[in-house]
Amino acid sequence: MSKIDDIDKQILAFLHEDAYMSNKDMAQRLGMSPTPIHERIKRMEKDGVITGYKATINPNKLGKSLTVFCDISLKEHAAEYLKQFEEDVMNLSEVQECYCVSGHSDFLLKIVVADMDEYRDFILHKLASIKNIGNAQSHFVMNQIRNESILPWLNQEKTR
Repeated sequence: MSKIDDIDKQILAFLHEDAYMSNKDMAQRLGMSPTPIHERIKRMEKDGVITGYKATINPNKLGKSLTVFCDISLKEHAAEYLKQFEEDVMNLSEVQECYCVSGHSDFLLKIVVADMDEYRDFILHKLASIKNIGNAQSHFVMNQIRNESILPWLNQEKTR
């Protein structure tokens, strides 16, 4: 694992907030020159700490206003069944995130659709076509309280 120091954490926080922030702007905020900032970013990319840069998109602005978390329990738990489910769910564009979880279910899906009609169609014609699903339980998002990626904890570590 790559050694990440406080400066790296600040760079990650800057990039998380604004992936377009220039090395020069980060360097000014950190009291450094741009070259070491660039070298640190390239090292973190090479080490897999930074895995890519993405635009954050508001699904509501694209007519996708219903978010559903769906617990999936499988009938059979042999490795080939788990792998097959993962492959099948990757082909469903409505599924934004998929996690293999412990507890009462096997997988947790984050599904984003336009409305209840589209979700019903998704359940009846797409999800139901995947073999080996024993149970699916839906949780409808009524209000998003916080939608923050994994980074906020980086800033908290400095205060511990």
